[in-house]
Amino acid sequence: MQDGKSSISKFLYTFIMVFIIWNAFTWPGSFADIQLAEVLTGAFVSLILGLLTNKYFSCCGLQVLMPHKIIFLVQYFFVFIIALIKANLDVAVRVINPALPINPGIVEIKTKLTNDFAKMILANSITLTPGTLTIDVIDDTMYIHWIDVATENPEEAFKEIAEPFEKVLLKIYG
Repeated sequence: MQDGKSSISKFLYTFIMVFIIWNAFTWPGSFADIQLAEVLTGAFVSLILGLLTNKYFSCCGLQVLMPHKIIFLVQYFFVFIIALIKANLDVAVRVINPALPINPGIVEIKTKLTNDFAKMILANSITLTPGTLTIDVIDDTMYIHWIDVATENPEEAFKEIAEPFEKVLLKIYG
């Protein structure tokens, strides 16, 4: 029965996300200009897409849309933005001042995340942060190319590269 509940939850999550995207793309600019036919068409298209694609595109169900998890998603956004700004400044300083040493290399870090979707978010967040690139993810191990390897110790590298992201992701995806 849990599988059935999970399937319904994934469908509803997919339906809601597709419907939000539909409305974002068809938004007329004000509530007064909304057409009922367009909203109903969006709901119908979202229903069909939700039924056809939820098992392929949904890793999570409605539990991700719980208010406390949405707060953590917002927190994750700010953690990512701060890491992005710091990394951009670091890389910019290295470009402007070529005398600064770089020590590129590949480091191995271990993650506590068990959810594959959460691991993907972590790996992509690391890759989107300038100066780091996730090369491979094998089980709980990630291999990261780092523009300036400060340490080869996996625990210390994890603290430098991934810890802020993982702390929040663990709150969202457990």
